[in-house]
Amino acid sequence: MARMTAAQAAVEILKAEGVTHLFGLPGAAINPFYSAMRTNGGLTHILARHVEGASHMAEGYTRAKAGNIGVCIGTSGPAGTDMITGLYSAGADSIPILCITGQAPVAKLHKEDFQAVDITSIAKPLTKMAMTVLEPAQVPGAFQQAFHLMRSGRPGPVLIDLPIDVQMAEIEFDIETYQPLPVYKPSASRAQIEKALDLLAASEKPLIIAGGGVINADAADLLVEFAELTGVPVVPTLMGWGSIPDDHELAAGMVGLQTSHRYGNATMLESDFVLGIGNRWANRHTGNTLDAYTAGRTFVHVDIEPTQIGRVFAPDYGIVSDARAALELFVEVARERKAAGLLADRGAWAASCQERKGRLLRKTDFDNVPIKPQRVYQEMNQAFGRDTRYVTTIGLSQIQAAQMLHVYGPRNWINAGQAGPLGWTLPAALGVATADPDGTVVALSGDYDFQFMIEELAVGAQFNIPYVHVVVNNAYLGLIRQAQRAFDMDYHVQLSFENVNAPELNGYGVDHVKVAEGLGCKAIRVFDPNELGAAFEQAKKLAAEFRVPVIVEVILERVTNVSMSGAGIDAVNEWEPVAEQASDAPSALLNTLA
Repeated sequence: MARMTAAQAAVEILKAEGVTHLFGLPGAAINPFYSAMRTNGGLTHILARHVEGASHMAEGYTRAKAGNIGVCIGTSGPAGTDMITGLYSAGADSIPILCITGQAPVAKLHKEDFQAVDITSIAKPLTKMAMTVLEPAQVPGAFQQAFHLMRSGRPGPVLIDLPIDVQMAEIEFDIETYQPLPVYKPSASRAQIEKALDLLAASEKPLIIAGGGVINADAADLLVEFAELTGVPVVPTLMGWGSIPDDHELAAGMVGLQTSHRYGNATMLESDFVLGIGNRWANRHTGNTLDAYTAGRTFVHVDIEPTQIGRVFAPDYGIVSDARAALELFVEVARERKAAGLLADRGAWAASCQERKGRLLRKTDFDNVPIKPQRVYQEMNQAFGRDTRYVTTIGLSQIQAAQMLHVYGPRNWINAGQAGPLGWTLPAALGVATADPDGTVVALSGDYDFQFMIEELAVGAQFNIPYVHVVVNNAYLGLIRQAQRAFDMDYHVQLSFENVNAPELNGYGVDHVKVAEGLGCKAIRVFDPNELGAAFEQAKKLAAEFRVPVIVEVILERVTNVSMSGAGIDAVNEWEPVAEQASDAPSALLNTLA
């Protein structure tokens, strides 16, 4: 057998498991691993500016393509603790990423050595496995188990901590006979699928809720086929957005307190049966008062994780299954029942859902200066094509974008759903663009999200990772400001100040254009809504020409209250005028207004 360092064995296993790209920062305690990458070759490394940024790049890379597993690397001590937010975000959304950290020598782990921290104990609650490898010969098994766990059951992250002496020790390892461990995914039985379809058959106004598990399982094609066979409209969750194209005749809109459509909520409240597949019943979807969401409806819940069944509320019937495995059976049984004439005609119900979709629209066509944010999303719909991948995380920008943008395919809406960490968008977009270098990647941030990890723009410039980043700037912590209305305050949420170097900003504070240019990127600033379309076209051309991130900063009005509720889906506050005529929402997919 070949003799090599444990670090070299780890590098060879990464390649054997399909890894091609890594995001990270070298340091003293992880340098043996970097040495192995250099000598062994075969891996592309992208140097982050912050280790948290590297973890979010790994997330974006995983989320962009089925089968991808992003890997982030850092040294001992603060590098691992910096990755914790990435582990939390990945675990919360069922995203497999592998974090590799360096560590002090084994003999010094209990001596408070420089940058020695018990990262395993810190990371354990957020990962499927967190392990400090104490014996060099255990390194191959630890990495093999890591990939097995990341892919099996509910996907999620793993952390492997490698003491420096463990990395450097020589072991016997034969990469030629290495085999990944079999992946375990639970599968529904035919009897379970039959029962679920019997419950659906007893309903008059059924809906399918498609969650992020459908995307993770690469099962959007089966979902659409099942919906078309049965004629049942589909409501994607925020994490499942794109599992059915927004312009499909059975796409019923999103439901929830924030990232929802007026017609989606109205349809949900009209329904009498809900089949949830790969979803968590997250509170931003169901609302905080479950009575409005559940009353008068029968629920079937399909999820890969057994403990998700009944976690938020008890369904009438639960099935533990990978979404793809379940949908394969749903399609098979539905085909048989359709051929036998046993499926009800859902045409009238589907038509009523489309009728609501055509008339319950929020207005987007505003000519105000400063610009109203609704106009930004209207122009984005017109500027960016069907295959655009949108990347965002949290804030009024994310909420309103989900209310007004259009998504047509799986993995074209990439969002940190449960954790929502500020700063996530920029590095995640770099990971997405790395995974899809020829695609159109458009990130969306408010000014505060953008500022959190703005240094990562230099990564895009250095490694020629082009994408377009739309920054909607109101110089406010807008979501927190709106939440503070309940406390009758506007306290420490203003980001505005008179920038002595940029008086043209009129008190909006940070000059994002100069910062972006200083980090090696291109940037455009827009004050007039009628210039948005041209700015987006110019941004696409600049990204293609220079192969760097291109920022389009839009100066918004300072205060916009966005449609949302703190209670139930039946109590969403609509602050702006609704669309009264077709010209009020010109980029809406279905607009039946006069």
